[in-house]
Amino acid sequence: MKFDVIARHRIWFTISSLLVIISLVSIFTKGFNLGIDYTGGTIVEVQFTQNVEVAQVRESLKTFNLENSVIQLSGESNDTSGKDVMIRTRNLTPNESKAVIDNMTKTIGENQTKRIESVGAVIGSEVTQHAIINLVVAFVALALYISYRFEYKIAISALIAIFHDLIMVLGVFSFFQLEIDSSFLAAILTVIGYSMNECVVIFDRIRENTHTHKRTDTFADLANASIAQSIHRSFYTLSTTLFACLALFFFGGDTTKNFALVMIIGFISGCYSSICVATSLWNMWKTRVKNRQRA
Repeated sequence: MKFDVIARHRIWFTISSLLVIISLVSIFTKGFNLGIDYTGGTIVEVQFTQNVEVAQVRESLKTFNLENSVIQLSGESNDTSGKDVMIRTRNLTPNESKAVIDNMTKTIGENQTKRIESVGAVIGSEVTQHAIINLVVAFVALALYISYRFEYKIAISALIAIFHDLIMVLGVFSFFQLEIDSSFLAAILTVIGYSMNECVVIFDRIRENTHTHKRTDTFADLANASIAQSIHRSFYTLSTTLFACLALFFFGGDTTKNFALVMIIGFISGCYSSICVATSLWNMWKTRVKNRQRA
């Protein structure tokens, strides 16, 4: 079977460019739906007359699109149920808080309101700035590592592919206004690690084949041969990680859905960008440099 990924580089660049442009437009026009960890919110604490489960409370909150709220059992409780429930959700008006409590009374049972109060953001602007700084430091460290192990052309191509994956994740969350919570950053860092690993595997194969390929082979031939040798490994890795992430998305509960979704989008984009985008950029760059040297 002949792999000719590089010959279709215009298709890959067109697809990626369109997706990146749509994502950036959405990010700058619609922004992000930041969760209560970033914006603050309301704490509602109630005491039921009988033991209730977290799933019951979450089901009641779905009426108000608050199913992603943080729900905890407090006071005397066992592993699955208790009478005292604390709900941390977005900022609610007094009328909204009353409606939430009335609905829980109707759907779950009699309860007594212990407190309703507004709280500040758990993750403040300073923490967010530190997270962004750490992300930039991680990018620089990746660039230095790949440049040392391979060459700067490979490093830049790989970093563009990783940046492409980040934009894909951010674009989906912005376009569909999915909530960004405290676990989002951890998932993003996981995506970066996965994307880097995929790029390193392919470019390591390219480096090994550089010493054995024919002198008449072009950089495109070298890249296609390296992709053909590593593509099965990439698909096996993607399928196994997606299996775990999809299981977490569908069966892990509402609080883990967005965490799993970040990795699902990032892993698919990472596999695509490392095979199609990064190698095509490297081939185009190396070919142009060689043509200039000949001229």
